[in-house]
Amino acid sequence: MMARFLLTIPFVLLAFAASAQQRPGHDACARDVSRHCRAVMNDGDQAVLACLKQNRARISRACDKVLVEHGQ
Repeated sequence: MMARFLLTIPFVLLAFAASAQQRPGHDACARDVSRHCRAVMNDGDQAVLACLKQNRARISRACDKVLVEHGQ
């Protein structure tokens, strides 16, 4: 399960990233995903993104900034 978690986060952020310089976004949202979206981590990148958006008011400012920067 943990391996799946570690693989899911980069794919979610890679879906938004325009370049390798976007790597800090991974760190910004990793904690939010583990706190608020653990139940959907195995359901794919879009499910995790939807969960982050659904929990927008509860996620960290850093993760929210990453989502905004990527048009979400």
